[in-house]
Amino acid sequence: MSALILVAEDDENQAELVRRYLEQDHHRVVVVHDGRDALDVVRDQRPELVVLDLMLPGLGGLDVCRALRADSDVLVLMLTARSTEDDLLHGLGIGADDYMTKPFSPRELVARVRTLLRRRPATRAAPLLRVGPIVVDPVRHEVTVRGSLVECTPGEFGLLAVLASEVNRVFTREQLLDRMHGDSYLTTRTIDTHVKNLRRKIETDSRTPEHLVTVYGIGYKLTAGRADAP
Repeated sequence: MSALILVAEDDENQAELVRRYLEQDHHRVVVVHDGRDALDVVRDQRPELVVLDLMLPGLGGLDVCRALRADSDVLVLMLTARSTEDDLLHGLGIGADDYMTKPFSPRELVARVRTLLRRRPATRAAPLLRVGPIVVDPVRHEVTVRGSLVECTPGEFGLLAVLASEVNRVFTREQLLDRMHGDSYLTTRTIDTHVKNLRRKIETDSRTPEHLVTVYGIGYKLTAGRADAP
């Protein structure tokens, strides 16, 4: 699977290493070393995935990711020297689809890129998934709630699509990870973060969710809400 990938990394040696490995995997690669340049490339060239360093000059990686999520669903793989759980969850919370800490194996980065790129084609030609006021369109990669478009990251969309495919089924976190293409480097905390963000977007009140419901001790399910009540 060949894709256009943007590598936004201020360390020129690191950027060259990543570029070389991605090109060996048959991808087309554009490299920039500044956050504002990264936004320009995404706007002008429409890459399918961005490898995004957290500590970019001009505009930091977190700010770049926020700007991308304002009007794009491009896949984002974040790179950082930070390794605390809070940093990881913060990166995922603002829309990054995956997160790698430095130093990392270039081969592992390539493997993660492959996994991320598999997420979208896996749902092509699927029918609309309707759950109460929520409509998931796997072909257009869109979610609407009561007719209004809701912006979701690819990770959030993938999770919602799995839940919507079997309404009222309770999924464990491990089952959700497996259905999201077996991304073994993701954790159950990743699922919880996506759920928290989705509730803000699809629920009337995220503190008392009607649709994306926790089944305590087991996992999560998606319901039509009051329409499911007897």
